[in-house]
Amino acid sequence: MASVKVKVDRKPMDFAVARAPIWCPGCGDYGILEALRRALAEVGARNEDVVVVSGIGCSSQLPHFMKTYGVHGIHGRILPVATGIKISNPKLTVIGVGGDGDGYGIGLNHLIHAARRNVGVVYIVSNNQVYGLTTGQMSPTTLKGVKTKTTPYGSIDSPVNPLALALSAGATFVARGFSGDVAHLAQIISEALRHRGFALVDVLSPCVTFNRINTYDWFRARVYKLEAVGHDPADFEQAYKRALEWPTLDPYGKIPIGIFYRREDLPAYEEEVAKLLGGKAPIEAPLELSKEKISELMSYFG
Repeated sequence: MASVKVKVDRKPMDFAVARAPIWCPGCGDYGILEALRRALAEVGARNEDVVVVSGIGCSSQLPHFMKTYGVHGIHGRILPVATGIKISNPKLTVIGVGGDGDGYGIGLNHLIHAARRNVGVVYIVSNNQVYGLTTGQMSPTTLKGVKTKTTPYGSIDSPVNPLALALSAGATFVARGFSGDVAHLAQIISEALRHRGFALVDVLSPCVTFNRINTYDWFRARVYKLEAVGHDPADFEQAYKRALEWPTLDPYGKIPIGIFYRREDLPAYEEEVAKLLGGKAPIEAPLELSKEKISELMSYFG
């Protein structure tokens, strides 16, 4: 992570604000918020070097509860905004936060391109398998057969597999955490923050109000940690096989969590952009426009 060169003593509460979250009691987003604060403290991040970008949804309220810079944007547009920030100033730590509807539905196309470009953004997706903010409609990751407000007879769609998709698109860091295990999730996010390039952290995050199937107990009965079974994150084929493990195919199957895949030898997209500008980031490159041209542009957009 380019912005964290010297580790300083930080605490999770250094990234907290006085305003309390507005999520339902027990929401998985609380675990993600705490894990993110712990991870930033672990890597020694400075508040003024961190930008958290979100879209629309319950989890996208998260930047409001972080003592960092934040952008609360429009639905499904987290990664384009985060990409622009990172390219402009690679020294910043840029984190995208959103839900499965935001990231795997409306914003799915952006995930593919951010992954293949290897943009140096950490993308944390709160995956509760339902549209929670709009009171419980089917989302792209809702399990087949589950009844929701929009699937009263049970979903007939096969759910999106975000990890397999990210791996196929060329993502260089792919992981899954569980908001019911904050310490483990914080460890995953801290590794994502240290990664060079794009990092997807899918988080199993129960919606306690509108998803009564995929509960904390449901996940606790199924999750297991990749590091406990000797998984090698450098092995792409093994990572892909692990990514396909999911109870959709086997009702009594297990769900792996941890770092599935990590590759550090590829340049990040912002590094490639800087090469085009003589080694400088756009924020450092001179704006070679005359005052007259700038005035003309301002007039055009103004």
